[in-house]
Amino acid sequence: VKVNFPKVMERMRRIRSDISTNDSAERFTKQLGVEVFFGHGKFSSDRTVVVNGRTLEFRKAVIATGGYPALISMTGLKFLYEKANSTEVGAVRPIVMTNETLFNMTTQPKKLCVIGAGVVGMEMSQAMQRLGSEVVVFGRSGRVLPKEDLDLSNIVKNQIEEDGVTFRLSVKEYVSINMTGKVLDNGLPELCMTIQELVGGKVVKSEVLMDALLVAVGRKPNVTGMDLEKAGIEFDSRKGLVVNDRLLTTNPRVFGVGDCCSAFKFTHAADFMARMVIRNALFFGSAKMSDLIIPYSTFTTPEVGSVGLYESDLKERGIAYKTFEKHFSENDRAICDDSTSGMVRIRVDAKSDKILGASIVGIGAGNMISEITLAMQTGTGLGKLSAVIHPYPTTADAVRATGDLYNKTRATPAVRGILRGLIQMQRYGS
Repeated sequence: VKVNFPKVMERMRRIRSDISTNDSAERFTKQLGVEVFFGHGKFSSDRTVVVNGRTLEFRKAVIATGGYPALISMTGLKFLYEKANSTEVGAVRPIVMTNETLFNMTTQPKKLCVIGAGVVGMEMSQAMQRLGSEVVVFGRSGRVLPKEDLDLSNIVKNQIEEDGVTFRLSVKEYVSINMTGKVLDNGLPELCMTIQELVGGKVVKSEVLMDALLVAVGRKPNVTGMDLEKAGIEFDSRKGLVVNDRLLTTNPRVFGVGDCCSAFKFTHAADFMARMVIRNALFFGSAKMSDLIIPYSTFTTPEVGSVGLYESDLKERGIAYKTFEKHFSENDRAICDDSTSGMVRIRVDAKSDKILGASIVGIGAGNMISEITLAMQTGTGLGKLSAVIHPYPTTADAVRATGDLYNKTRATPAVRGILRGLIQMQRYGS
């Protein structure tokens, strides 16, 4: 099978364009009645913003400037990234990308190197490898998906390795990157990256040739260039706006939402933060960020879905807990689909069935995690989930089965003795 890479990317751009209608100025003006001003807005006082020379006064304001992809410190990287995004006609452009520019590709790289083994790095490396590029992933921590439990992240890593991706996760320093002057037969200029990495207990210098580089090392908040100081708004260039639990900045008239002020850099998190700010700013609400239960997913194969506290969080906070897990190797639908790697793992309070956090690795985990999120949102315990009837056969039934595992722990020796007595009465009674 030969992949028509330009057609694949064309379809992707078309889909992104279709989705973008939801955020278009036309929709906000014509359908929602919002007055939109285009331009670079800056605060001029604690209650005014200037846009293209026009001063707008506000009673309440929201900063929702988002974030931008971070670049690592490596000699030559910033120059090549700027050259890659240059509008200069006829210029030879290296393929040096972030997640924001990746989908602009029209030519398939022969060899793609990815810096960063987090969510974006894993998703894009697997996708590009399956489309036919050779992919190498670089990292510093020795592992992938560092937020997830190690054994669960390794399930994803093992599958991606089976797909053909190579991992080099003991980088000590990204030294430099430059163009070699050679142009490959696909028309892309060759790049050479020099790194220091740990090999066999020793730090060695290595040179890696490629024709495309993806930098996937996280995002930075977009909080500069707005004269926030004039509005009395405190911020940190690394962490973003300083906000309280109600998302209010140090200016009592101004709120913040999304990547510019939150550690949860997800579209759905920003959505619910915005809903919260509307209630707080316009309807005398008192909603708190700490009350939001935010799930998130990694869209690899298999997927990862997580919500709440991880094992490392619970240990760090000194919270006693119990873990219950159901493997997909015991789920009939997963067996039928030949997708038995992974599991449902749910962490509960040590003295009750209150769900503290959960992780799912498997096909469709991103959809399955919502059931557990709903249980946490409504205070439904793990024991009650065992009573939720699921269609057969579905992988989601593994969530219910995890509830069964919890309920079995409630059968203490005394309870088992009573049950045996009841059964005997039914068996031998008149």
